[in-house]
Amino acid sequence: MRIYLDVCCLCRPFDDQTSNRIRMETEAVIAILKRCSDDWTLVGSEVIEFEIAGISDEERRRHVASLMLFAREQVNLDQALLTRARSFHEHGMDTFDSLHLASAERAGAVFLTTDDTLIKIIKKHADKITVETKNPVQWFMEVTADGSKDA
Repeated sequence: MRIYLDVCCLCRPFDDQTSNRIRMETEAVIAILKRCSDDWTLVGSEVIEFEIAGISDEERRRHVASLMLFAREQVNLDQALLTRARSFHEHGMDTFDSLHLASAERAGAVFLTTDDTLIKIIKKHADKITVETKNPVQWFMEVTADGSKDA
């Protein structure tokens, strides 16, 4: 199982936990990271590193960056990845989202995000975007419910 968590997922454990949704997403992200320390593969990328480097709060930046220690693989930027990201950007995604999706696609990983708008855009263009994209809670519940995805 290959997993690509975008930066909003990686930030979840350090967000204000008063919202039920944020708490559930935090629990799912932590459970996924635990599995990545065992038998799943967390995929990192230059895009993740760059976006994390832009977090202004130093302590938060360090904590979020520490989660990438679980990554076993790294997707690097090159012209082909930038070209693919541009095609995603044309569907209404912002630059980072496009680059994350292209990185997940290159790695052959499931793309997990807490961004509902991004998930809707990707579903709307499912004929052109074939990367499995889900909210971490939904995805983790699916893969652990029936064992169908090597849970």
